[in-house]
Amino acid sequence: MSSPSSILLSNGTVLVHNQDEHVVPVKADVLVVGNRIAEIAPGVAAPPDAVVVDCTGKIISPGFVDTHHHMWQTQLKGRHADDLLLDYIHKGNITYDVFNPEDVFWGQLGGCMESLDGGVTMVVDHAHINSSAAHSASALSATEASGIRSYFCYSPIQNPHTASWSPYQFAPPDLSDPGLIPAWALKQLAELAAKQPFGDGRVRLGVSWDAFYLPKEIVVPFFHNARNLGVKLFTSHYVKNAIVGEHSVVSIADSYGVLKHDILFSHASQATSEDAALLTATNSHVSSTPDTELQMAHGTPVCFRPDLYQLSSLGVDCHSNNSGDILTQMRLALQSARGTRNALFVAQKKVPRVVQPTVEQAFNLGTIMGARAVGLGNEIGSIKVGKLADLVVFDARSPSMICAGEHEPVAAIVMHASVRDIETVIVDGKIRKQDGKLVPVDVGEGAEKQVLEWAGIAEKLIQSRDRIQGVLEGMDDVGARAAVIQTFGINSNNVVDSV
Repeated sequence: MSSPSSILLSNGTVLVHNQDEHVVPVKADVLVVGNRIAEIAPGVAAPPDAVVVDCTGKIISPGFVDTHHHMWQTQLKGRHADDLLLDYIHKGNITYDVFNPEDVFWGQLGGCMESLDGGVTMVVDHAHINSSAAHSASALSATEASGIRSYFCYSPIQNPHTASWSPYQFAPPDLSDPGLIPAWALKQLAELAAKQPFGDGRVRLGVSWDAFYLPKEIVVPFFHNARNLGVKLFTSHYVKNAIVGEHSVVSIADSYGVLKHDILFSHASQATSEDAALLTATNSHVSSTPDTELQMAHGTPVCFRPDLYQLSSLGVDCHSNNSGDILTQMRLALQSARGTRNALFVAQKKVPRVVQPTVEQAFNLGTIMGARAVGLGNEIGSIKVGKLADLVVFDARSPSMICAGEHEPVAAIVMHASVRDIETVIVDGKIRKQDGKLVPVDVGEGAEKQVLEWAGIAEKLIQSRDRIQGVLEGMDDVGARAAVIQTFGINSNNVVDSV
Protein backbone atom coordinates (compact mmCIF):
# COMPACT_ATOMS: atom_id res chain seq x y z
CA MET A 1 0.00 0.00 0.00
CA SER A 2 1.49 3.33 -1.05
CA SER A 3 1.48 6.17 1.45
CA PRO A 4 2.34 9.84 1.41
CA SER A 5 5.75 10.94 2.64
CA SER A 6 4.07 13.51 4.89
CA ILE A 7 0.69 14.01 6.55
CA LEU A 8 -0.64 17.21 8.09
CA LEU A 9 -3.38 16.91 10.69
CA SER A 10 -4.63 20.50 10.75
CA ASN A 11 -6.57 22.53 13.31
CA GLY A 12 -7.29 19.76 15.79
CA THR A 13 -7.31 19.44 19.57
CA VAL A 14 -4.06 17.60 20.28
CA LEU A 15 -3.72 15.61 23.51
CA VAL A 16 -0.15 16.26 24.63
CA HIS A 17 1.45 14.71 27.72
CA ASN A 18 3.55 17.15 29.75
CA GLN A 19 6.58 16.16 31.80
CA ASP A 20 4.32 15.03 34.66
CA GLU A 21 2.27 12.89 32.25
CA HIS A 22 -0.68 15.20 32.70
CA VAL A 23 -2.68 15.38 29.47
CA VAL A 24 -2.93 18.93 28.12
CA PRO A 25 -5.31 19.67 25.20
CA VAL A 26 -3.63 22.00 22.68
CA LYS A 27 -5.16 23.60 19.57
CA ALA A 28 -2.54 22.83 16.94
CA ASP A 29 -1.51 21.09 13.75
CA VAL A 30 0.52 17.87 13.76
CA LEU A 31 2.96 17.34 10.90
CA VAL A 32 4.14 13.81 10.17
CA VAL A 33 7.18 13.38 7.94
CA GLY A 34 8.09 9.81 7.08
CA ASN A 35 7.24 7.79 10.16
CA ARG A 36 7.97 10.52 12.75
CA ILE A 37 6.16 13.47 14.25
CA ALA A 38 8.01 16.49 12.87
CA GLU A 39 6.11 19.47 14.26
CA ILE A 40 3.27 20.36 16.65
CA ALA A 41 2.17 23.97 16.40
CA PRO A 42 -0.62 26.21 15.10
CA GLY A 43 -0.48 27.18 11.45
CA VAL A 44 2.03 24.63 10.20
CA ALA A 45 2.61 24.97 6.46
CA ALA A 46 1.80 21.81 4.54
CA PRO A 47 4.71 20.39 2.51
CA PRO A 48 3.94 20.12 -1.23
CA ASP A 49 3.51 16.34 -1.10
CA ALA A 50 1.49 16.24 2.13
CA VAL A 51 -1.93 14.70 2.59
CA VAL A 52 -3.89 17.25 4.61
CA VAL A 53 -6.53 15.97 7.03
CA ASP A 54 -8.85 18.68 8.31
CA CYS A 55 -9.21 18.03 12.04
CA THR A 56 -11.54 20.91 12.87
CA GLY A 57 -13.84 19.65 15.60
CA LYS A 58 -11.69 16.57 16.07
CA ILE A 59 -9.43 15.23 18.82
CA ILE A 60 -5.95 13.93 17.98
CA SER A 61 -4.88 11.25 20.44
CA PRO A 62 -1.82 9.06 20.81
CA GLY A 63 -2.41 5.59 19.39
CA PHE A 64 -3.57 3.09 21.99
CA VAL A 65 -1.32 0.33 23.27
CA ASP A 66 -2.79 -3.14 23.88
CA THR A 67 -0.39 -5.11 26.06
CA HIS A 68 -2.08 -8.53 26.00
CA HIS A 69 -3.98 -10.09 23.12
CA HIS A 70 -4.34 -13.45 21.34
CA MET A 71 -4.69 -12.16 17.82
CA TRP A 72 -5.38 -15.45 16.01
CA GLN A 73 -8.80 -16.13 17.55
CA THR A 74 -11.10 -14.19 15.18
CA GLN A 75 -13.01 -17.26 13.94
CA LEU A 76 -13.97 -18.05 17.56
CA LYS A 77 -15.82 -14.76 18.09
CA GLY A 78 -19.23 -15.08 19.72
CA ARG A 79 -18.54 -18.35 21.54
CA HIS A 80 -17.65 -17.14 24.99
CA ALA A 81 -20.28 -14.57 26.01
CA ASP A 82 -21.38 -16.71 28.96
CA ASP A 83 -18.15 -18.62 29.54
CA LEU A 84 -15.83 -18.75 32.50
CA LEU A 85 -12.12 -19.51 32.25
CA LEU A 86 -12.89 -23.17 32.85
CA ASP A 87 -15.05 -23.17 29.69
CA TYR A 88 -12.80 -20.93 27.61
CA ILE A 89 -9.81 -23.25 27.96
CA HIS A 90 -11.40 -26.00 25.87
CA LYS A 91 -13.87 -23.94 23.81
CA GLY A 92 -11.24 -21.32 22.94
CA ASN A 93 -7.57 -22.03 23.54
CA ILE A 94 -7.55 -25.75 22.82
CA THR A 95 -9.31 -25.23 19.49
CA TYR A 96 -5.95 -24.17 18.05
CA ASP A 97 -5.75 -27.84 17.13
CA VAL A 98 -8.42 -27.28 14.45
CA PHE A 99 -6.74 -24.24 12.85
CA ASN A 100 -4.53 -24.93 9.86
CA PRO A 101 -1.90 -22.33 8.81
CA GLU A 102 -4.33 -20.65 6.39
CA ASP A 103 -6.96 -20.34 9.13
CA VAL A 104 -4.32 -18.75 11.33
CA PHE A 105 -3.43 -16.20 8.65
CA TRP A 106 -7.00 -14.96 8.26
CA GLY A 107 -7.73 -15.11 11.98
CA GLN A 108 -4.59 -13.15 12.76
CA LEU A 109 -5.26 -10.59 10.04
CA GLY A 110 -8.84 -10.17 11.24
CA GLY A 111 -7.68 -9.61 14.82
CA CYS A 112 -5.09 -7.04 13.76
CA MET A 113 -7.60 -5.21 11.57
CA GLU A 114 -10.17 -5.05 14.37
CA SER A 115 -7.51 -3.58 16.64
CA LEU A 116 -6.61 -0.93 14.09
CA ASP A 117 -10.29 -0.11 13.59
CA GLY A 118 -10.50 0.58 17.32
CA GLY A 119 -7.45 2.85 17.42
CA VAL A 120 -4.96 0.28 18.74
CA THR A 121 -1.67 1.03 17.01
CA MET A 122 0.59 -1.23 19.10
CA VAL A 123 -0.22 -4.71 20.40
CA VAL A 124 1.59 -7.33 22.44
CA ASP A 125 0.49 -10.54 20.76
CA HIS A 126 0.70 -13.58 23.03
CA ALA A 127 0.90 -15.88 20.01
CA HIS A 128 0.19 -19.31 21.50
CA ILE A 129 -0.68 -20.77 18.11
CA ASN A 130 2.54 -22.71 17.68
CA SER A 131 1.12 -26.06 16.57
CA SER A 132 3.82 -26.06 13.89
CA ALA A 133 6.41 -23.74 12.41
CA ALA A 134 3.96 -22.98 9.58
CA HIS A 135 1.30 -21.81 12.03
CA SER A 136 3.60 -19.23 13.61
CA ALA A 137 4.93 -18.14 10.21
CA SER A 138 1.36 -17.52 9.00
CA ALA A 139 0.52 -15.47 12.09
CA LEU A 140 3.63 -13.35 11.68
CA SER A 141 2.97 -12.82 7.97
CA ALA A 142 -0.57 -11.60 8.68
CA THR A 143 0.70 -9.23 11.37
CA GLU A 144 3.11 -7.68 8.88
CA ALA A 145 0.41 -7.35 6.23
CA SER A 146 -2.06 -5.63 8.56
CA GLY A 147 0.09 -2.57 9.19
CA ILE A 148 -0.15 -2.70 12.98
CA ARG A 149 2.83 -2.23 15.29
CA SER A 150 3.42 -5.37 17.32
CA TYR A 151 5.52 -7.41 19.63
CA PHE A 152 4.91 -10.82 18.09
CA CYS A 153 5.53 -12.99 21.14
CA TYR A 154 6.49 -16.39 19.82
CA SER A 155 5.51 -19.41 21.92
CA PRO A 156 8.30 -22.00 22.07
CA ILE A 157 6.01 -24.58 23.70
CA GLN A 158 4.37 -26.95 21.24
CA ASN A 159 0.64 -27.17 21.81
CA PRO A 160 -0.73 -30.53 23.03
CA HIS A 161 -2.86 -32.49 20.61
CA THR A 162 -6.59 -33.16 20.79
CA ALA A 163 -7.07 -36.69 19.48
CA SER A 164 -10.85 -36.55 19.34
CA TRP A 165 -13.56 -33.96 19.92
CA SER A 166 -16.39 -36.46 20.43
CA PRO A 167 -15.76 -38.32 22.62
CA TYR A 168 -13.22 -35.81 23.85
CA GLN A 169 -9.69 -37.16 24.12
CA PHE A 170 -6.94 -34.78 25.10
CA ALA A 171 -3.33 -35.82 25.56
CA PRO A 172 -2.10 -33.76 28.56
CA PRO A 173 1.53 -32.72 28.37
CA ASP A 174 4.19 -34.60 30.28
CA LEU A 175 5.61 -31.78 32.38
CA SER A 176 8.82 -33.72 32.95
CA ASP A 177 9.51 -34.02 29.22
CA PRO A 178 12.23 -31.60 28.02
CA GLY A 179 10.72 -32.09 24.55
CA LEU A 180 7.96 -29.70 25.56
CA ILE A 181 10.30 -27.17 23.97
CA PRO A 182 10.87 -28.95 20.65
CA ALA A 183 14.06 -28.48 18.67
CA TRP A 184 12.18 -27.09 15.66
CA ALA A 185 10.66 -24.33 17.80
CA LEU A 186 14.04 -23.32 19.20
CA LYS A 187 15.38 -23.30 15.64
CA GLN A 188 12.52 -21.13 14.38
CA LEU A 189 12.91 -18.76 17.32
CA ALA A 190 16.59 -18.30 16.50
CA GLU A 191 15.84 -17.76 12.79
CA LEU A 192 13.16 -15.16 13.53
CA ALA A 193 15.41 -13.39 16.02
CA ALA A 194 18.12 -13.10 13.38
CA LYS A 195 15.67 -11.61 10.84
CA GLN A 196 13.78 -9.18 13.07
CA PRO A 197 12.36 -6.59 12.94
CA PHE A 198 9.66 -7.26 10.37
CA GLY A 199 7.17 -5.09 8.51
CA ASP A 200 9.51 -2.12 7.92
CA GLY A 201 10.50 -2.21 11.59
CA ARG A 202 6.97 -2.23 13.01
CA VAL A 203 6.99 -5.85 14.20
CA ARG A 204 9.47 -6.95 16.83
CA LEU A 205 10.02 -10.46 18.15
CA GLY A 206 9.06 -11.31 21.72
CA VAL A 207 8.44 -14.56 23.58
CA SER A 208 5.26 -15.79 25.24
CA TRP A 209 6.19 -18.05 28.11
CA ASP A 210 3.72 -19.95 30.29
CA ALA A 211 6.10 -22.70 31.37
CA PHE A 212 7.40 -21.64 34.74
CA TYR A 213 6.20 -25.08 35.87
CA LEU A 214 9.26 -26.55 34.11
CA PRO A 215 12.41 -27.26 36.11
CA LYS A 216 14.84 -24.43 36.73
CA GLU A 217 17.41 -26.35 34.67
CA ILE A 218 15.21 -25.80 31.59
CA VAL A 219 13.79 -22.34 32.30
CA VAL A 220 17.02 -20.48 33.07
CA PRO A 221 18.99 -21.58 29.98
CA PHE A 222 16.00 -20.79 27.77
CA PHE A 223 15.73 -17.20 29.06
CA HIS A 224 19.49 -16.75 28.83
CA ASN A 225 19.50 -17.98 25.22
CA ALA A 226 16.47 -15.92 24.18
CA ARG A 227 17.96 -12.74 25.63
CA ASN A 228 21.23 -13.44 23.84
CA LEU A 229 19.24 -13.81 20.60
CA GLY A 230 18.01 -10.24 21.05
CA VAL A 231 14.52 -10.89 22.46
CA LYS A 232 13.51 -7.71 24.33
CA LEU A 233 10.09 -8.68 25.71
CA PHE A 234 8.69 -11.76 27.42
CA THR A 235 5.01 -12.08 28.33
CA SER A 236 3.50 -14.58 30.72
CA HIS A 237 0.03 -15.28 32.12
CA TYR A 238 -0.23 -14.96 35.88
CA VAL A 239 -3.51 -15.67 37.67
CA LYS A 240 -3.81 -16.98 41.23
CA ASN A 241 -7.04 -18.93 41.57
CA ALA A 242 -8.56 -22.39 42.03
CA ILE A 243 -8.03 -23.25 38.35
CA VAL A 244 -4.40 -22.44 37.62
CA GLY A 245 -3.20 -22.65 41.21
CA GLU A 246 -2.22 -20.43 44.11
CA HIS A 247 1.50 -20.34 43.39
CA SER A 248 3.22 -17.06 42.46
CA VAL A 249 4.71 -17.01 38.98
CA VAL A 250 6.46 -13.77 39.92
CA SER A 251 8.24 -15.35 42.89
CA ILE A 252 9.20 -18.40 40.82
CA ALA A 253 10.74 -16.18 38.15
CA ASP A 254 12.58 -14.27 40.85
CA SER A 255 13.87 -17.42 42.54
CA TYR A 256 15.17 -18.63 39.18
CA GLY A 257 16.99 -15.34 38.67
CA VAL A 258 15.16 -14.49 35.42
CA LEU A 259 12.80 -11.76 36.70
CA LYS A 260 13.86 -8.57 34.92
CA HIS A 261 12.37 -5.42 33.41
CA ASP A 262 11.66 -7.23 30.13
CA ILE A 263 8.89 -9.48 31.55
CA LEU A 264 5.25 -8.40 31.22
CA PHE A 265 2.75 -10.35 33.33
CA SER A 266 -0.80 -10.62 32.03
CA HIS A 267 -3.58 -10.23 34.61
CA ALA A 268 -1.60 -10.62 37.87
CA SER A 269 -4.97 -11.26 39.48
CA GLN A 270 -4.68 -11.78 43.24
CA ALA A 271 -1.02 -10.73 43.13
CA THR A 272 0.38 -10.45 46.61
CA SER A 273 2.07 -7.42 48.13
CA GLU A 274 5.31 -9.41 47.90
CA ASP A 275 4.69 -9.81 44.16
CA ALA A 276 4.16 -6.08 43.83
CA ALA A 277 7.42 -5.39 45.65
CA LEU A 278 9.34 -7.75 43.35
CA LEU A 279 7.77 -6.22 40.25
CA THR A 280 8.62 -2.72 41.47
CA ALA A 281 12.20 -3.67 42.31
CA THR A 282 12.79 -5.12 38.84
CA ASN A 283 10.60 -2.62 36.92
CA SER A 284 8.57 -5.49 35.48
CA HIS A 285 5.06 -4.66 34.29
CA VAL A 286 1.47 -5.88 34.35
CA SER A 287 -1.29 -5.99 31.73
CA SER A 288 -4.86 -5.86 33.06
CA THR A 289 -7.63 -7.12 30.79
CA PRO A 290 -10.83 -6.04 32.59
CA ASP A 291 -13.33 -7.61 30.18
CA THR A 292 -12.10 -11.18 30.60
CA GLU A 293 -10.96 -10.79 34.20
CA LEU A 294 -14.36 -9.58 35.41
CA GLN A 295 -16.24 -12.23 33.42
CA MET A 296 -14.04 -15.28 33.83
CA ALA A 297 -13.53 -15.13 37.62
CA HIS A 298 -9.90 -14.08 37.51
CA GLY A 299 -10.52 -11.57 40.29
CA THR A 300 -10.67 -7.79 40.44
CA PRO A 301 -8.45 -6.02 37.86
CA VAL A 302 -5.29 -4.82 39.60
CA CYS A 303 -4.39 -1.90 37.34
CA PHE A 304 -5.54 0.75 39.85
CA ARG A 305 -4.06 -0.91 42.92
CA PRO A 306 -1.79 1.67 44.57
CA ASP A 307 1.14 -0.75 44.69
CA LEU A 308 0.74 -1.78 41.02
CA TYR A 309 -0.67 1.24 39.18
CA GLN A 310 2.67 2.67 38.05
CA LEU A 311 3.58 -0.71 36.53
CA SER A 312 0.22 -1.31 34.87
CA SER A 313 -1.24 -1.17 31.37
CA LEU A 314 -4.31 -2.49 29.57
CA GLY A 315 -4.99 -5.36 27.19
CA VAL A 316 -7.91 -6.84 25.29
CA ASP A 317 -6.97 -10.49 25.84
CA CYS A 318 -9.58 -12.32 23.72
CA HIS A 319 -11.42 -10.54 20.94
CA SER A 320 -13.20 -13.87 20.58
CA ASN A 321 -14.92 -12.95 23.85
CA ASN A 322 -15.20 -9.16 23.76
CA SER A 323 -14.46 -6.08 21.67
CA GLY A 324 -10.94 -5.50 20.42
CA ASP A 325 -10.58 -1.85 21.42
CA ILE A 326 -8.85 -0.32 24.42
CA LEU A 327 -11.64 2.24 24.87
CA THR A 328 -13.79 -0.52 26.37
CA GLN A 329 -11.00 -1.69 28.66
CA MET A 330 -10.29 1.84 29.93
CA ARG A 331 -13.94 2.37 30.80
CA LEU A 332 -14.44 -1.03 32.43
CA ALA A 333 -11.26 -0.74 34.48
CA LEU A 334 -12.15 2.76 35.61
CA GLN A 335 -15.74 2.07 36.62
CA SER A 336 -14.88 -1.25 38.23
CA ALA A 337 -12.24 0.42 40.40
CA ARG A 338 -14.59 3.28 41.27
CA GLY A 339 -17.35 0.85 42.20
CA THR A 340 -15.03 -1.19 44.42
CA ARG A 341 -13.80 1.93 46.21
CA ASN A 342 -17.26 3.46 46.59
CA ALA A 343 -18.63 0.22 48.05
CA LEU A 344 -16.30 0.63 51.03
CA PHE A 345 -17.86 4.01 51.81
CA VAL A 346 -21.39 2.75 51.30
CA ALA A 347 -20.79 -0.17 53.65
CA GLN A 348 -19.79 2.32 56.39
CA LYS A 349 -22.67 4.70 55.59
CA LYS A 350 -20.17 7.31 54.44
CA VAL A 351 -19.92 9.47 51.30
CA PRO A 352 -16.62 9.73 49.38
CA ARG A 353 -15.39 13.30 49.07
CA VAL A 354 -14.00 12.75 45.56
CA VAL A 355 -14.29 10.11 42.88
CA GLN A 356 -11.22 7.97 42.31
CA PRO A 357 -9.55 6.98 40.06
CA THR A 358 -9.76 9.61 37.32
CA VAL A 359 -10.39 9.50 33.58
CA GLU A 360 -6.88 10.78 32.96
CA GLN A 361 -5.42 7.83 34.87
CA ALA A 362 -7.47 5.45 32.71
CA PHE A 363 -6.38 7.23 29.52
CA ASN A 364 -2.74 6.99 30.54
CA LEU A 365 -3.07 3.24 31.15
CA GLY A 366 -4.08 2.85 27.50
CA THR A 367 -1.41 5.14 26.06
CA ILE A 368 1.86 6.24 27.68
CA MET A 369 1.85 3.57 30.39
CA GLY A 370 1.25 0.84 27.83
CA ALA A 371 4.20 2.13 25.83
CA ARG A 372 6.36 2.10 28.94
CA ALA A 373 5.24 -1.46 29.79
CA VAL A 374 6.66 -2.72 26.47
CA GLY A 375 9.87 -0.71 26.72
CA LEU A 376 8.88 1.81 24.04
CA GLY A 377 8.03 4.83 26.17
CA ASN A 378 10.56 6.94 24.28
CA GLU A 379 9.05 6.00 20.90
CA ILE A 380 5.25 5.77 21.22
CA GLY A 381 2.38 6.37 23.67
CA SER A 382 2.34 10.16 23.54
CA ILE A 383 2.36 12.91 20.93
CA LYS A 384 5.77 14.53 20.87
CA VAL A 385 8.13 15.81 18.21
CA GLY A 386 10.55 13.04 17.26
CA LYS A 387 8.33 10.18 18.35
CA LEU A 388 6.94 7.60 15.96
CA ALA A 389 3.73 8.73 14.26
CA ASP A 390 1.12 6.45 15.83
CA LEU A 391 -1.99 8.65 16.02
CA VAL A 392 -5.77 8.39 16.30
CA VAL A 393 -8.26 11.08 15.25
CA PHE A 394 -11.72 11.17 16.88
CA ASP A 395 -14.75 13.00 15.52
CA ALA A 396 -15.68 15.08 18.57
CA ARG A 397 -18.86 16.29 16.84
CA SER A 398 -20.40 12.84 16.52
CA PRO A 399 -23.68 12.18 18.37
CA SER A 400 -21.83 10.43 21.20
CA MET A 401 -18.95 12.90 21.62
CA ILE A 402 -20.65 16.24 20.87
CA CYS A 403 -20.08 18.87 23.58
CA ALA A 404 -17.90 16.49 25.63
CA GLY A 405 -14.92 17.22 23.39
CA GLU A 406 -15.31 20.96 23.92
CA HIS A 407 -15.51 20.58 27.68
CA GLU A 408 -12.95 17.86 28.45
CA PRO A 409 -11.37 15.93 25.55
CA VAL A 410 -9.92 13.14 27.70
CA ALA A 411 -13.30 12.50 29.30
CA ALA A 412 -14.85 12.59 25.83
CA ILE A 413 -12.66 9.66 24.80
CA VAL A 414 -12.75 7.61 28.00
CA MET A 415 -16.44 8.04 28.83
CA HIS A 416 -18.22 8.77 25.54
CA ALA A 417 -16.28 7.53 22.51
CA SER A 418 -16.72 4.30 20.60
CA VAL A 419 -15.02 2.73 17.60
CA ARG A 420 -17.40 4.50 15.20
CA ASP A 421 -16.04 7.88 16.37
CA ILE A 422 -12.52 7.00 15.20
CA GLU A 423 -12.07 8.60 11.78
CA THR A 424 -8.34 8.23 11.15
CA VAL A 425 -5.68 5.84 12.40
CA ILE A 426 -2.01 6.36 11.53
CA VAL A 427 0.67 3.78 12.33
CA ASP A 428 4.32 4.46 11.61
CA GLY A 429 3.35 7.41 9.44
CA LYS A 430 0.93 5.40 7.28
CA ILE A 431 -2.82 5.86 7.21
CA ARG A 432 -4.53 2.59 8.17
CA LYS A 433 -8.05 3.94 8.69
CA GLN A 434 -9.41 6.90 6.75
CA ASP A 435 -12.82 8.58 6.82
CA GLY A 436 -13.99 5.95 9.29
CA LYS A 437 -13.06 2.96 7.13
CA LEU A 438 -10.11 0.56 7.17
CA VAL A 439 -7.87 1.00 4.16
CA PRO A 440 -7.08 -2.02 1.94
CA VAL A 441 -4.05 -4.17 2.76
CA ASP A 442 -1.50 -5.98 0.61
CA VAL A 443 -1.71 -9.75 1.05
CA GLY A 444 0.63 -12.38 -0.39
CA GLU A 445 3.85 -12.07 -2.34
CA GLY A 446 4.96 -12.13 -5.95
CA ALA A 447 2.36 -13.46 -8.37
CA GLU A 448 0.07 -14.21 -5.41
CA LYS A 449 0.05 -10.62 -4.20
CA GLN A 450 -3.34 -8.96 -4.00
CA VAL A 451 -4.92 -5.89 -2.43
CA LEU A 452 -7.87 -6.74 -0.20
CA GLU A 453 -10.51 -4.49 1.27
CA TRP A 454 -12.18 -5.52 4.51
CA ALA A 455 -15.08 -7.15 2.68
CA GLY A 456 -12.70 -9.62 1.05
CA ILE A 457 -11.01 -10.42 4.36
CA ALA A 458 -14.42 -10.91 5.98
CA GLU A 459 -15.40 -13.43 3.32
CA LYS A 460 -12.23 -15.43 3.93
CA LEU A 461 -12.93 -15.39 7.67
CA ILE A 462 -16.48 -16.66 7.23
CA GLN A 463 -15.27 -19.52 5.03
CA SER A 464 -12.60 -20.42 7.57
CA ARG A 465 -15.03 -20.15 10.48
CA ASP A 466 -17.50 -22.49 8.76
CA ARG A 467 -14.80 -25.11 8.24
CA ILE A 468 -13.65 -24.88 11.85
CA GLN A 469 -17.22 -25.02 13.13
CA GLY A 470 -17.81 -28.17 11.13
CA VAL A 471 -15.03 -29.88 13.09
CA LEU A 472 -16.15 -28.53 16.45
CA GLU A 473 -19.86 -29.15 15.89
CA GLY A 474 -19.82 -32.41 17.78
CA MET A 475 -17.53 -31.28 20.60
CA ASP A 476 -18.01 -33.33 23.74
CA ASP A 477 -18.28 -30.31 26.02
CA VAL A 478 -18.75 -32.32 29.21
CA GLY A 479 -15.81 -34.56 28.43
CA ALA A 480 -13.61 -31.61 27.46
CA ARG A 481 -14.40 -29.78 30.69
CA ALA A 482 -13.59 -32.91 32.68
CA ALA A 483 -10.30 -33.26 30.81
CA VAL A 484 -9.35 -29.68 31.67
CA ILE A 485 -10.16 -30.26 35.34
CA GLN A 486 -8.01 -33.40 35.35
CA THR A 487 -5.12 -31.88 33.37
CA PHE A 488 -4.93 -28.77 35.54
CA GLY A 489 -5.26 -30.78 38.74
CA ILE A 490 -8.32 -28.78 39.78
CA ASN A 491 -10.13 -29.94 42.91
CA SER A 492 -13.60 -30.65 41.54
CA ASN A 493 -15.06 -29.83 44.95
CA ASN A 494 -14.08 -26.21 44.30
CA VAL A 495 -16.25 -26.03 41.16
CA VAL A 496 -19.54 -24.94 42.72
CA ASP A 497 -22.80 -23.20 41.82
CA SER A 498 -22.84 -20.73 44.71
CA VAL A 499 -20.87 -19.63 47.76
